[in-house]
Amino acid sequence: MKKLEEQYRILEFPDFGDERGNLVVIEGENQIIPFDIRRVFYIYGSDAEVIRGRHANRRTRFVMINVAGKSKVRMTNGRESVVVELNRPRMGLYLDTMVWKDMYEFSQDSILLVLCSEHYDGSEYIRDYDAYLREISEEQNI
Repeated sequence: MKKLEEQYRILEFPDFGDERGNLVVIEGENQIIPFDIRRVFYIYGSDAEVIRGRHANRRTRFVMINVAGKSKVRMTNGRESVVVELNRPRMGLYLDTMVWKDMYEFSQDSILLVLCSEHYDGSEYIRDYDAYLREISEEQNI
């Protein structure tokens, strides 16, 4: 099993701002985003008590960016856990496959933009944590 530190990384996007304001550019399949972007969605209107995510993905990789406000992302691989606060529009969080993720503590102005490597396919989602633990355990025994 991969160590959790090998399954995520913090990304910093270039800011081309000047006296007119800020401009952040995000492109797929480059040195920062390691995949072609096939799907984009965003979460807004959630409050501090809401927990989103609660799943892992077999094939999809993600980049999460709070383009406004802030939120937290808790990640685990079943053995290790880490929490990252997304609080700058230039900051992204890359997540590899088979990482369990929870997004929570959304600020009132939070807009969490998510870039995905795959189109939506509900069959590749693992939404039960115990089933996730069994699956990653089986992977280790292969």
